[in-house]
This record gives sequence, C-alpha cells and structure tokens, in this order.
Amino acid sequence: MLKEEKISGRAFIGSDFDLLDVEITLENGIVTDIEESLNVSERWIVPGFFNAHTHLADTIAMDMEAPGNLSELVAPPNGLKHRLLREAHPSAIIDGMVSSILYMQNSGVFGFCDFREGGIEGVNLLKNALSKTGSAGVILGRDGGESYADGIGVSSTKEGGDVIQRAIETKKRGQIVAFHAGEKDSRDVDSALDAEPDMLVHCTHATDSQLKRIADMDVSIVVCPRSNWRLGVSWSSANPPIKKMLDYGCNVLLGTDNVMFVQPDMFSEMSFASYAYDIAPIDLLKMATKGSSFFNKPFYIEKGKPASFFTILPSCSNMRFSHSVQKTITNRMNKGDIERIYFKHIEK
Repeated sequence: MLKEEKISGRAFIGSDFDLLDVEITLENGIVTDIEESLNVSERWIVPGFFNAHTHLADTIAMDMEAPGNLSELVAPPNGLKHRLLREAHPSAIIDGMVSSILYMQNSGVFGFCDFREGGIEGVNLLKNALSKTGSAGVILGRDGGESYADGIGVSSTKEGGDVIQRAIETKKRGQIVAFHAGEKDSRDVDSALDAEPDMLVHCTHATDSQLKRIADMDVSIVVCPRSNWRLGVSWSSANPPIKKMLDYGCNVLLGTDNVMFVQPDMFSEMSFASYAYDIAPIDLLKMATKGSSFFNKPFYIEKGKPASFFTILPSCSNMRFSHSVQKTITNRMNKGDIERIYFKHIEK
C-alpha cells in the first residue's frame, strides 16, 4: 500500500545545502518530489548527520576515572581501553554499542564509521549491535577483522608490525583504508599517506606540506576537536588546522571519537568547533553530513533518495528569534529540539 506524506518548511536541499522554502513529498519513505513554495510551515528540515569517526565499544568505560597520557589510555595493545575491552563480557559491549547508536539516532545522527577493535569477534559484535538499530554503520576492523568488515581502521603506522601490508591488501580488495595520523605529532602522517589511504583521522598536527599532499591525493580527513582537547593533544585553534584544511581544498568530515571520553553528539561537536575554531556554520553542517556521501550512504535531501532528515519547530523555543538558520543549528541546538526524525529504517 502506498504511504504518502508531505512535509513543508525551510530545508537544506542537495549537497550544496541550498536553503529553500519547499514542500517535500514522501512515498513509502522515498523523496518523490521537492517543490518550492511561498507558503510553508515554520519548520526547519535538516539532512541527517553522519559521525565519521567513533569507537562505540568504549561506551562500557564512559567517564571512568582515567589518568594518563594518550598512549596509556587508548594505544593498542595495552592501553586502558584495550584492557577494559578484553575483560568485558561480549553482551555488555553489544549493549553499550546499541545504547550509543540509539543515542545518535535520536539526536539526528543516522550513520557512523567505527574503528572496531578485537579482530573478527569485535567486528561481529558491532554487526550484532547494528542489526538491532537499523543505523547506516560502516565498520573498519583490525587484527584480521578487516576481512569481515567494510575495511581497515589502523591505529597508527607507529604500531609497526604488518599494518601497512594489511592496509595494502585491504585496498586491493576494494575496501576502505583509514589511519589515525597526526594526532600527537606529524611523524606518522607521511607514512600513512604512502599506503594511499581513503581517509586519515585527526591530522591534529599535520604540517602545511602534508595538508597539500592530502588535498592533492584526494584523501579525506576526519577531525574530532573535542576529543583532541580532552586527550591533551590540542590546546589552540591551530590544532587541528581546520581552516587550513578547508583552504587547501581537503574534504573534511566531522567525528566524535571515543565514547569513553566524548558523547557521540554531533550538535555538541559542531558547537565546539564553531566557538573554538571559528568555522563557518555552512561548512560545519557539511562536515557533519557529507561523511554519508563519502561512505556511499548519502543523506542529502534530493528527489529519489530515501528520507534521511529531521525537522525542527523554531516556534517552540527562543529559536524563533533566529536571524541565521545555519548558525542557530550549529551553535545552539540539541536533541531535545528535534520535532521528528524521518529516516527510512527508523521512522519516528
């Protein structure tokens, strides 16, 4: 049976995020028509977010007392998080991941890319969690798990061993290759680029020459500003050099990193990046969404695409006084401001 629904309001349309007054027609969860209109409801229609870097299994250690530097906390194989994961019961890890995925969905995040530790078993735990949620998840495995996932997520070339060879083999299979790089310093950026990855995460301390090389190679960068500050690898707006990344023409995506330290909330991530790095609101919105397109799960509001957006009623709060829809969404919104979620898998 055909189920038709019409939603009217001010919407961000297409990959350029053109802000237009429109009426959107849905048929069985698919956008079948977008018509500009002069008389629309007082409603904002926003494409769903994609969290381009997570470690969801860390949910089991949320806000645990964790003194120590970056390596002591998260570096494999014996960083605190890795020890906790080895000791945790699989059902607890799954429960934690499901809870964080549902939190993301309810805050407008319909997809994510997760670096999944634990080899094949670790990948299967996240697949189990995904089966319970309907989210558009991308899994990058490690320690042999990459063969059963969407690709490989390498901690750093500094971990040595055969990680470069594994990345090369993953690339040959046509899967995604991603590295943490440049988080503490710039020493592992060039070696990661030598493996011709699809994506680098952090680049907190990437140099100008490295950023140019990244742009020339068309390698995407995922920045995680709150995590960088929380873990003490950033202390100013120069790190990560987000403005330089954008100026060089890099494809910059937004992620939240370890749930152990940072809530997987893209509203908070955008707000922090706005204030601490002075990034333009439209750039932040694109960074928070276009990871979906990079991972071939586009959430743009376009005719023929599955519904992947949420709505806001500014009249229900002080947001009705906004002079800039983009700035208000990136600086002030939280999940409580969402009127309704339209996502083909989790319609609410």
